[in-house]
Amino acid sequence: MKKKVEQYDVVIIGGGAAGLTAGIYCGRARLKTLLIEKSLVGGLATYTNEIENYPGFPDGATGLELMNLFHKQAKKFDVRFKLTDVKSVRLEGETKIVETFRTIYETKAVIVAGGGKPRLTGAKGEEDYLYDKGISFCATCDAAANTGKTVMVVGSGDAAIEEGMFLTKFADKVIVSVLHDEGRMDCNEIAKSEALANPKMEFIWNTVVDEFTGEGRLEEVILRNLKTDALLPVKVDACFLFIGYIPNTEIFKDILNMNNSGYLITNEKMETNIEGVFAAGDVRDKFLKQVATAVGDGAIAGYGAEKYIAESETFHNQIMQDDMPGLVFVWNAVDPKCRDLMPIIEKYEAENQGKVRVIKVDIYKSAGIANRLGVFEAPCVAMIKDGKVFKIIKDRICEDEIIAAIE
Repeated sequence: MKKKVEQYDVVIIGGGAAGLTAGIYCGRARLKTLLIEKSLVGGLATYTNEIENYPGFPDGATGLELMNLFHKQAKKFDVRFKLTDVKSVRLEGETKIVETFRTIYETKAVIVAGGGKPRLTGAKGEEDYLYDKGISFCATCDAAANTGKTVMVVGSGDAAIEEGMFLTKFADKVIVSVLHDEGRMDCNEIAKSEALANPKMEFIWNTVVDEFTGEGRLEEVILRNLKTDALLPVKVDACFLFIGYIPNTEIFKDILNMNNSGYLITNEKMETNIEGVFAAGDVRDKFLKQVATAVGDGAIAGYGAEKYIAESETFHNQIMQDDMPGLVFVWNAVDPKCRDLMPIIEKYEAENQGKVRVIKVDIYKSAGIANRLGVFEAPCVAMIKDGKVFKIIKDRICEDEIIAAIE
């Protein structure tokens, strides 16, 4: 079957909070934008019963309500949605390829916002109680809903123990299932000492989850002792799993830089190691994974994609033309030395209208165009001839030097 080909300015992979926010920014910038989501628009946040820490919603909101608002706003700006899975990508070069089962999408920029998925125990009945039915993965999100209740935490790493201690501010009892011998945990020693001294925390050692049970909602977690195989039923109102998180980055292996856990590595502008490819949200190697931080990532990535596309068009359509010689003055508006040189550039521009194309590139906010020219400092002059950079002047910028270079 021959696949159809469609062109977009931006393709966003992933429809959670980060992807939707990136879509809002790109759509509002009037970029032709496609968002691809393989399962549910809104991502994991849609399974959260109540989000109380998202600014602007003092009474809280369900994850589904909040994500529906994001979705509605993205559609308002003509973002197109496709519910399918991405099979492969080719990201090098100025035209990037995102391929699904039926379609090949050609795009100028890609934003990776595929999020991830919590690691599950694999125990019997687990799938029946995920998210809004008793099994949770976010204490920050769901702690308040368990005020005065008994909850279980599975895991003993830093996240498990720190989140468990946070839960004690709300729950009456926090039972921790640890697969190690008594006293041994995977968390840091400070967290371990504080947890063991917390009167609301109870530890069950040498155990893993064997089964989750309940009538419609989780009521009991059956633990299995790793040394005796004995089963221990534990009555709980909720169970929090903190045994790891798996980012959805499999298709980017050996393409985008990632850490040992598979999280994508970006700079503060959400740029990956490939120009025109950005990453946002829980798919990134980052300190805090929340809806609020995903929104921030998405905003930066969306703005970054817009700037990248605009700079690409300027670079090709204005700077690298071969109809006449060109002079590109790379400057920084806050640098006095750069400002002092501006009269020389403007004088030269006025005297050579129609003979030399003069373009001023301010790197104060973005150095993208300058970097494409091979310029990494300011002030600097790049001379263009026959659509190519043939000389860069940075040590002494004066009218005589510019005229000599052009001639």
